[in-house]
Amino acid sequence: MKNFFAAIFAITIIAGGSIAFAQSKSEYPSEQAVMKDLKKEKGTIFPLGEPNRNYENYFTGRTFLCTMASDSMKILNVTFTKGAHTFWHIHHGSCQILVTEAGRGFYQIWGEEPVELKPGVVATIPEGTKHWHGAAPNATMQHLSVMQENPDVSTEWLEEVDPAEYAKLGK
Repeated sequence: MKNFFAAIFAITIIAGGSIAFAQSKSEYPSEQAVMKDLKKEKGTIFPLGEPNRNYENYFTGRTFLCTMASDSMKILNVTFTKGAHTFWHIHHGSCQILVTEAGRGFYQIWGEEPVELKPGVVATIPEGTKHWHGAAPNATMQHLSVMQENPDVSTEWLEEVDPAEYAKLGK
């Protein structure tokens, strides 16, 4: 647990277009286009990583993952293209901490209003809480995702975020 809080502290210190909903894979922007979009955003730009192929069925739009650490703590840099976001999901066995690095996005806990994510904003999603997160409809975003890493941690993927509700966030 001591290492968990040390990692969170360190990450907190680090934290110093077009609308694209449900893109088909043939419409995905190139990696060069994503990096160009990120350079236009405010904040720190972390490495893009690899296309998020293992979980693409649970995201709208294109996302990329870059593993920053993966021992007792899993720290991933996640890049969301314009309008890309997760489906509703629940993490079992660990809370999830999101540290927004670049761009603009949102997260929402079930039953609550969406909360804007901008560089430096840190959000803690309690373990067992239904939520989603990702880029704003008109912005590219990067955030660090921090979770404990052990065999008891899992993610339960649920339904897609209502497209009409998500679209309202772009206004």
